[in-house]
Amino acid sequence: MRALTWHGKRDVRVDTVPDPTIQDPTDVIVEVTSTGICGSDLHLYELFGPFLGEGDILGHEPMGVVAEVGSGVTELKVGDRVVVPFNVSCGTCFMCGQGLHSQCETTQVHEYGTGASLFGYTKLYGQVPGGQAEYLRVPFGNTLPIKVPDGPPDDRFVYLSDVLPTAWQAVQYAGVRPGGSLAVLGLGPIGDMATRIAKHLGVETVIGIDLVPERLERARKNDVQTIDLRQHGKDLGDVVRGLTGGRGPDAVIDAVGMEAHGSPVGKAAHQLVGLLPDVVANPLMRHAGVDRLNALYSAIDMVRRGGTISLSGVYGGSADPLPLFQLFDKQVQLRMGQANVHRWAPDILPLLTDADPLGVDDFATHRLPLAAAPEAYATFQKKQDGMIKTLIQPKLG
Repeated sequence: MRALTWHGKRDVRVDTVPDPTIQDPTDVIVEVTSTGICGSDLHLYELFGPFLGEGDILGHEPMGVVAEVGSGVTELKVGDRVVVPFNVSCGTCFMCGQGLHSQCETTQVHEYGTGASLFGYTKLYGQVPGGQAEYLRVPFGNTLPIKVPDGPPDDRFVYLSDVLPTAWQAVQYAGVRPGGSLAVLGLGPIGDMATRIAKHLGVETVIGIDLVPERLERARKNDVQTIDLRQHGKDLGDVVRGLTGGRGPDAVIDAVGMEAHGSPVGKAAHQLVGLLPDVVANPLMRHAGVDRLNALYSAIDMVRRGGTISLSGVYGGSADPLPLFQLFDKQVQLRMGQANVHRWAPDILPLLTDADPLGVDDFATHRLPLAAAPEAYATFQKKQDGMIKTLIQPKLG
């Protein structure tokens, strides 16, 4: 089969690789029909080389059609249409029973002390082959894939793999009551979808913050108040407070993470780590604390006292300095973590109807064949061509 594979910093290629096979009686093989490129894939493209192997298959936002089932699979059959959550979760352990599928005890990566394995996402999360490919082996076939109806185009359901549950969890963790206020830092796919979900759930004042014109315009069309960082980078907190009665929003979602702009020292440190030999770079990436925390600092500054920060952006270093006194003094609640896809899927599925209240049908800005994936990564990384959300569809071209 053909698959997108990692070969080095900013070097991803479409290669011919062996087809996946049934390895466990409860495995299924899915023929991928659509698979997204995620903002966190850019971390692999740019930074996480120490935790990747040459030829690793990338991607964690797939859906498709079941092509083969193991002898122990009873809940699916060949021809069923499914979305594959990005968490590799068993659905039956203690953590899954608590709705914490991102902490699945069956697939935790004990070597690195991390949570549930993820499709297509480094040795830190199990080095599981990903879904930017023609076929994907999916374990836990009775509990992991989400069966969806035939008929509507993939765009209706594919975001159940990551974008929708990640944004939904971010809004739920923000805990804003109807009529309240929410600021969203970063209007990429997760931040954009979070603003839509917040509006749908009754949040009265939703403020979107970014510096990419296409992202800001897209949010404005959905009745979101927007702030352009190019104009208000230095007085951002004051501007947000001015829109929220002078005290700041009830909650802030940080949907940026280590893609944050504004820290050339942090950026240079990340790039340096990416150039070091793996034996040196591996511990540095995990512990050196070189993440660019501008977005998180902005969230702490602008949130009202007694408010909540919901962190969905990915940060890599584990020794980053946090302003703990400010967090304590402002009595801020901080919630974060990988999205628990199955926890939120029952809430989201009823919204994926022809009424399309969240605008999933036209959420993608680009739909491309698998052969175009390397160029799409480069375009997305440079924020060019109005690219916000790309779906790779292997059957195109």
